[in-house]
Amino acid sequence: MHDSPDSPIHLEGQLLISDPSLRDGVFHKSVILLAEHSGDEGAYGLILNHPTGQTVGDLISSDDFQVLRHIPVHLGGPVGQEHLTFAAFWTHQNQEEESEQTLKFATRISAQEAIKRAQQPGTLIRAFAGYSGWTAGQLEQEIRKNSWIPIIPSVNLLATQHEKNLWVEMMRDISPYHQILAEAPDDLYMN
Repeated sequence: MHDSPDSPIHLEGQLLISDPSLRDGVFHKSVILLAEHSGDEGAYGLILNHPTGQTVGDLISSDDFQVLRHIPVHLGGPVGQEHLTFAAFWTHQNQEEESEQTLKFATRISAQEAIKRAQQPGTLIRAFAGYSGWTAGQLEQEIRKNSWIPIIPSVNLLATQHEKNLWVEMMRDISPYHQILAEAPDDLYMN
């Protein structure tokens, strides 16, 4: 049975890899963690690979946040860039299959919660200015137009630098075709 164009798409917890055709703006070569997704409510995500070059200490000087001062700040998306939020990432051991681990996350956590989670071994804390948001049905339309490539995140994401080259690394792992796209020069479309 094939999915109809109106079949619901369930993507919460997946990564969205931007298609190379998304050349302009903040989503160019983006890897987004889709933290929330509902057909009725829309979607909420954070761009993982657009560091701003700033740290939390550059933006917040209060002594209460000293534990977080070295955490890099990433551009989470085009919405609400004046707000700084935190996210935590960690692995979870599957009880049934001990060799299987899954990536877990908590987004939109407060600075106080980030401080608590930063003290837990194996937890990665990130700070984000802004977020990526879609209205109900908008993301589904964009995926059907091949603007985004959804993939299940690997636990290796915790050990990977969340820098610009994350997009290239993720694209290479999808298929040989995507590897060619990842390594193509940006001006390829200008020919």
